[in-house]
Amino acid sequence: MDTHPHAPYYTPLPEHPSVAGPPEPTLRRSFKGVALILASVIFLLSFIGLIINQSYEPLPSPNNNNNIPSSPPSPSTSFSRRVPRGVEEGVSAKSNPSVFDEEASYNWTNAMFSWQRTSYHFQPVKNWMNDPDGPLFHMGWYHLFYQYNPDSAVWGNITWGHAVSRDLIHWLYLPIAMVPDQWYDINGVWTGSATLLPDGQIVILYTGDTDKLVQVQNLAYPANLSDPLLLDWVKYPGNPVLVPPAHIGPKEFRDPTTAWIGPDGKWRITIGSKINKTGVSLMYHTANFTTYELLDTLLHAVPGTGMWECVDFYPVAINGSIGLDTSAGGPGIKHVLKASLDDTKVDHYALGIYDPVSDTWTPDNPEEDVGIGRILWGWINETDTETDDLEKGWASVQTIPRTVLFDNKTGTNIVQWPVQEIEGLRQKSTHFEDVLIKPGSVVPLDIGTATQLDIFAEFETELLESGGEEEGYSCSGGASNRSKLGPFGLLVVADDSLSELTPVFFRPTNTTNGTLVTYFCADETRSSLAPEVFKHVYGSKVPVLEGEKYSMRILVDHSIVESFGQGGRTVITSRIYPTEAIYGSARLFLFNNATGVNADDGADGDEDLEPALEDQEFALEGQRQPQAEDRFITAMADMIAAMDDMRASIQARVEDIIVQMHGRIDGVETHLNNTNRMLQQTYARH
Repeated sequence: MDTHPHAPYYTPLPEHPSVAGPPEPTLRRSFKGVALILASVIFLLSFIGLIINQSYEPLPSPNNNNNIPSSPPSPSTSFSRRVPRGVEEGVSAKSNPSVFDEEASYNWTNAMFSWQRTSYHFQPVKNWMNDPDGPLFHMGWYHLFYQYNPDSAVWGNITWGHAVSRDLIHWLYLPIAMVPDQWYDINGVWTGSATLLPDGQIVILYTGDTDKLVQVQNLAYPANLSDPLLLDWVKYPGNPVLVPPAHIGPKEFRDPTTAWIGPDGKWRITIGSKINKTGVSLMYHTANFTTYELLDTLLHAVPGTGMWECVDFYPVAINGSIGLDTSAGGPGIKHVLKASLDDTKVDHYALGIYDPVSDTWTPDNPEEDVGIGRILWGWINETDTETDDLEKGWASVQTIPRTVLFDNKTGTNIVQWPVQEIEGLRQKSTHFEDVLIKPGSVVPLDIGTATQLDIFAEFETELLESGGEEEGYSCSGGASNRSKLGPFGLLVVADDSLSELTPVFFRPTNTTNGTLVTYFCADETRSSLAPEVFKHVYGSKVPVLEGEKYSMRILVDHSIVESFGQGGRTVITSRIYPTEAIYGSARLFLFNNATGVNADDGADGDEDLEPALEDQEFALEGQRQPQAEDRFITAMADMIAAMDDMRASIQARVEDIIVQMHGRIDGVETHLNNTNRMLQQTYARH
């Protein structure tokens, strides 16, 4: 008997044998190559150990916190609390406490936990991670900082983790950049942004949680700009540079943006907050990043949206195909305002016009304002429980880096797309054309294991019966909610019996005014048999222009599914926890759950995106296939470059230590000479 609630809507598939457990790994490198990599890693870790063991004296901490209002102390809480972690500390929820008792938790195995780790998404080796911070490019290296707890797989003790990459895909971990060690950030070095100044200087503004639980903004900068890896960071002795204004709550003032320069030569930043129930973006001017002027006007505000955090503000070119500097302005440019809504835990953005004189922003469409319209996703949080995260020893992943451009076809959207560098991970391609998917059917795609995929799919529909108004349909009903025109799409990370599956689909809907509205959705409700996992249906409207086919791209990386509808006009990130559809049992299917259309698909599947620094790489079909030696040489070149940069940084640090030791020795010699002289004088007197 089928116990799955949506199973009757799917045509049963013939039984196929499932592969139990992970496949045997294939060794493709020689012993010499493996030994060389191991030696290089040990060499690299030795340098990192030396860096960590060399510490400087603490930075001066001016006792200027008396003017900052304090927050009432948070009550002590136990691990079994139902309030999500982080809320009482003054940030958005950083956990998903289960509504089930611990004994009702799924019986996870180490093999299941191991499968959940991604292969080509960034995540630390262990412990908790959340927001990406201050991404920048410096001397040939992309730098990623991130909120990191070095002690546990749950939120708390937040530091700035640090990693570098040559290509945004393969990352090298570096020592922690900043830790909570001053009164103004002792309860957390929270989210911030980096700004590159015209003279080459780099400044970072970040939120610190003070010893009195007040959110303040702090300044930091590199200790040595000539260091490509930017290993050392200095906190400004006059921190904090910004404290909450009188009308803003002490726990409602966080996440400063990258700065941009205005026509008057002053820099601007904006910080998210709220006034009563109105989400706001506060505006500041600064000439030196140490003193600031709060403007009387807000950049923008939307009533009823609550606290805004992780606000972002940047320009996009209407007719351009490249990104812009944050200070770009003038004709042919629109500005994107994005905010994370603390009340709903959803990110929203809107396009509009920025007036650099009044420092205000106006949305193009008030009906799709921030907090009302389009949705973005970034950091991928866990949606299992803290108990599960502690057991597996890690939590959270970063999305694949994306380009963000103005959609000049619609004139009303931005488009997000994975960076081109990810295409270098493809190993092989499988093509399917003219696949007919009849109403209520599921079609398996024979590609073998479907754990790591880059899928391109286009659909055309054939109406089988006269249409009509279909008001009320959207993403909310999930893939089991049938209508004449949808849903249809792909079932990813599914097992043969369809006991677990994650549908990514289109749902066209006829409206009362005769127009066709299309939704692009991802349904997690049947993604896992684990009862404690948080499972939702996500998605929103996506513009489909006349003459366009329905198109989607899906990146599957074990427990992460990133879906891009209509070239990236709508993007959805799903975090899933399958128990059956893992390793060799993961499969890929087409499905059509509409009642009144046939769906015709042409799909390209680029399979087995490779893990960073592992396995061998194959280019797209028809291009030269690089040999394993090419991949090995590239990886070693990056590692050697990182070690060279680190060696130079260590050498400079050792020289500083030697100078300090010489100074100390000179001081000791002076002290000894003075002591000897005093003894001689005393001896002479006696």
